[in-house]
Amino acid sequence: MAANRPKVIGLLGGMSWESSAEYYRLLNELVRDRLGGLHSARCVLASLDFAEVERLQVAGRWDEAGVLLAEAAAGLEKAGAELLLICTNTMHKVADTVQANVGIPLLHLADATADAVTGHGLASVGLLGTAFTMEQDFYRDRLAGHGLRVLVPPEEDRLTVHRIIYDELCLGVVREESRQSYRDVIGRLVRAGAEGIILGCTEIELLISAEDSPVPVFPTTRLHAEAAVTRSLAP
Repeated sequence: MAANRPKVIGLLGGMSWESSAEYYRLLNELVRDRLGGLHSARCVLASLDFAEVERLQVAGRWDEAGVLLAEAAAGLEKAGAELLLICTNTMHKVADTVQANVGIPLLHLADATADAVTGHGLASVGLLGTAFTMEQDFYRDRLAGHGLRVLVPPEEDRLTVHRIIYDELCLGVVREESRQSYRDVIGRLVRAGAEGIILGCTEIELLISAEDSPVPVFPTTRLHAEAAVTRSLAP
């Protein structure tokens, strides 16, 4: 392999494919912007059937979901991937299982996000995501390990945020009334002390941008893609 050839990025995607498409776009745009000309990202994609994964999520069968993703990750490694991304926040619940089954590094999405938040000098952030991400400790604890205080919305707001993700955004549906609902949730998090807002579900970036928040937002898909491209282009 040429010494200056970018590393191949392995993408565990399809959860949902809407966000995976955003990952692919961002990775290629970032490589083009950094290298110029006709350069594009070197990547391989395993696109899982999200319906199968979602059934395991709802049933709490996370061990089985971990095996499913680990098998797909092993396939990416065999296909030439040199670093690995799980293209969904929620499925980082099984990140340790995935990493244990491959010999290439897994770039953890929460770490890339936390680095961006702390780089802005913030200590308290609001977290939006699926109910799994907001309510379980696998993601919040990872952020807290970087010294961050993590705030989540109250139950009614969590239900709203989760419903819009699965019933709308994962299906490619973007509604103005849902954008306003998210703005309202963000406003309440800011009043509770959040200095920034983590868009902790890859699909949320289809709905919410910096203009929708009075404090900085941290789009995890873009941050993850930026970290991956930096790693891919490193000597």
